[in-house]
Amino acid sequence: MAHSWDHGENRPDDPREPATTAHFTAEFNAQIAALGGEVSTEEQDAIAALPSGSALLVVRRGPNVGARFLLDSDVTTVGRHTHADIFLDDVTVSRRHTEFLRRGTTFEIRDLGSLNGTYYDGARVDSAVLSDGAEVQIGKFRLTFYASRIDLATQASR
Repeated sequence: MAHSWDHGENRPDDPREPATTAHFTAEFNAQIAALGGEVSTEEQDAIAALPSGSALLVVRRGPNVGARFLLDSDVTTVGRHTHADIFLDDVTVSRRHTEFLRRGTTFEIRDLGSLNGTYYDGARVDSAVLSDGAEVQIGKFRLTFYASRIDLATQASR
């Protein structure tokens, strides 16, 4: 059967025609990108712009996929409490779950006695020094840690 689009019959936006185009939300697209470990251009720019002594966490799985958190203080608290520096609103996260400690240009993660634990590259830890590209899990949130490129270059030249 031939269609005559010029005469107003069975146009693609006609409700009688089945929908063949799926539209995905930005969150869905971010989740798909995270599954492949891809870093978006926007994230690459944010990572490249990190000053010395700072780092970036990017949510890869869980609520708020794609959210970014700047680590630029000596102590950054994470939890479900509204006064946490990084507020992760999910029942799998303790009110005072974990904290990031900055020592010079390195960062350490330390669990604060949380119920569900803190994980570093898949292993439950009480504390660990973070390496660039490492995965941190807090409750059902999985975040990737990115160190300042300036600090990485300085460490590599030593």
